[in-house]
Amino acid sequence: MPSSRTSRPPAQRAPKRPSTARAPRENPLTRFVTRARRAWDRPLTAYYLILGGSLLITVLGLVMVYSASQITALQMSLPGSYFFRKQFLAASIGALLMLLASRMPVKLHRALAYPILAGAVFLLVLVQVPGIGVAVNGNQNWISLGGSFQIQPSEFGKLALVLWGADLIARKQDKRLLTQWKHMLVPLVPVTFMLLGLIMLGGDMGTTIILTAILFGLLWLAGAPTRLFAGVLGVAVVLAAIAIETSPHRLNRLACIGATDPGPNDICWQGVHGIYALASGGIFGSGLGASVEKWGQLPEAHTDFIFAVTGEELGLAGTLSVVALFAALGYAGIRVAGRTEDPFVRYAAGGVTTWITAQAVINIGAVLGLLPIAGVPLPLFSYGGSALLPTMFAIGLLIAFARDEPGARAALALRQPRFGRKRAGGSRSDRGPRRWNTMRRRASAARSSGER
Repeated sequence: MPSSRTSRPPAQRAPKRPSTARAPRENPLTRFVTRARRAWDRPLTAYYLILGGSLLITVLGLVMVYSASQITALQMSLPGSYFFRKQFLAASIGALLMLLASRMPVKLHRALAYPILAGAVFLLVLVQVPGIGVAVNGNQNWISLGGSFQIQPSEFGKLALVLWGADLIARKQDKRLLTQWKHMLVPLVPVTFMLLGLIMLGGDMGTTIILTAILFGLLWLAGAPTRLFAGVLGVAVVLAAIAIETSPHRLNRLACIGATDPGPNDICWQGVHGIYALASGGIFGSGLGASVEKWGQLPEAHTDFIFAVTGEELGLAGTLSVVALFAALGYAGIRVAGRTEDPFVRYAAGGVTTWITAQAVINIGAVLGLLPIAGVPLPLFSYGGSALLPTMFAIGLLIAFARDEPGARAALALRQPRFGRKRAGGSRSDRGPRRWNTMRRRASAARSSGER
């Protein structure tokens, strides 16, 4: 066989590889669902949802309070930004309370339960003292602090019931007493009824509904049997029916559910004009500040019916965004309550979640004409410092509990600032966890193994 000029063997072709079938491309929808599930399962998901959702609701609420309250302020011969400045001051104080609550240990939260309950009861008693209590819109549930500043003690009763009830049930669970119905109810139900009675003396039906919802939420989380749960619910329904039957004003509110006409003597004026505001907003609204109903047609435009002004100015997109933020906040609260092993954290997180979601549902349902007008503000959104301060403290509770969720504390520990990190050679995966490049570590690293 003749050799080539280069004395090299002839090149041989590589054998053909067997053709393999290509893997089918993943469906984009399936890929999106997979990524979404991974994101939901991350340790810090609840932490970011609570922190981000509450801040977004508060900031958007400040914008809408400024827009909805301008006309009311001018009609009262006040500056147009009067209500906005008061709300901004309350939000600033509430942000400090939220930060404080988020950094407090669980033991300190439990220690504050009884002082907050005693303070709330004392203030509710002061409301009924002539010369101290102030009546607003026919309900005497305010205390004047001088000037234009007032406080509504019933709002702090919600926070007191959540903390005290969670601490009480957690201690009874540790002692294995929740299997007996008397320990399940006493003293939780009598103390709650005492708070309800003090609040009802001032005529505040809406807040009593929220406190009743918190009570049922705590009993449900404690594992109350169906018969016990139904019994407490039956007593609450009977008391509510008596309170509604003995008040023509409450009967009129019940009759205005689904009304599309103001009716005789304009008894459904507020509810109907709330529907008018929502209907005229369309998909994207008439524009921020361009509401027509806030020009004297819609009562309480910046408080109880601020959701209607939001629908008129920001449209369906704006209202659905608000509802989505509250839904995310509720989901995060449920997740925190479901993943913790601390009984107090479970009951407190469930109580706060029940409080905020129930109040949001009652307020939005009243604006939509699906529920009677209860006179409760939209949490974190409506004007009112007395409602904003305890709610932001409760949000701080949820943030503190979310930080203690399994895996969340370790994930937060890995989030170090960009400055001061120890830069080691090699790839990021080979370097291990980032650590602070402090003077103490540098000094200890410079010593020999036997030096002290």
